[in-house]
Amino acid sequence: MSEATPRITAPYLETFSHQTVRILGKVVQLRGEQATVDAGGQIAVLLNRDSHLTLNHAVEIVGKVQNDLSVKVLASTDFGTNIDFAAVEAVVDATHRYKEIFYGDDS
Repeated sequence: MSEATPRITAPYLETFSHQTVRILGKVVQLRGEQATVDAGGQIAVLLNRDSHLTLNHAVEIVGKVQNDLSVKVLASTDFGTNIDFAAVEAVVDATHRYKEIFYGDDS
């Protein structure tokens, strides 16, 4: 992907509306073609046919933030169950504190 994909958590969704982002969170609910991921808050995720999420697993979502702040999945990666979510939130915080390094200042 040549497009910048800032790493975000739920509190950043509104800031990145209509943009492609990366989210690492825990799958807390699966309902057909939708899921709920906990990433510093709950995020509704609209799955594609290549999405194979597992309940209670960590997942990285690359997706586009929609008008209703749900995220339409473009790609997903299962990271299993051994993830330090406090470290993930620290990385997200650092990327936004120093955004000119990670994704530019025009977002």
